[in-house]
Amino acid sequence: MAVLESIRSFFVPSLVPEAEVTVPAPLTQYYIRALTLEHKTEVLRLNLRCFRSGDNYTKYTFDYLLREPRTLGYRMDTPAGEMVGFAFVMVKENNSAHLTTIGVAPEHRGRRIASRLLGHAEQALRNRDIGTVVLEVRVGNAGALQLYRRHGYMVVQRIGKYYSNGEDCFLMMKALI
Repeated sequence: MAVLESIRSFFVPSLVPEAEVTVPAPLTQYYIRALTLEHKTEVLRLNLRCFRSGDNYTKYTFDYLLREPRTLGYRMDTPAGEMVGFAFVMVKENNSAHLTTIGVAPEHRGRRIASRLLGHAEQALRNRDIGTVVLEVRVGNAGALQLYRRHGYMVVQRIGKYYSNGEDCFLMMKALI
């Protein structure tokens, strides 16, 4: 019977999993620190938790981001050293930058962690005289769109079927200086 169930599972779609219930973490202080190659495993695990239904970066992508000298990587830590958020920004040669990813652990969301990481990254870019930053965001990601708009980003283009599931993205841009 178990063999038949296994075979059947290939042909019959499984039930839609129930939404995961996230219990908010206790309130705490947070500290922004630099991300280094030694944090690769930790950022990989957190990335999978942050983007359960979306496109996740691979260990090879994070390895590249953490080794590339033009990439700025930041982590948000609790006092115990637990990483609860991260952001990566790639500095380009044309005086611009690209926010490649930003994520916050589900149990720590709603505490302005992404906003703080984004503000920190923007200040680091200003300190390097970088004039413009761009990013892509899912059209359906209302929370991220609200965050970026609050920080002054403007939609400059809609790109069709950008993500692997066929969802469109908005290309957003902000002048820093």
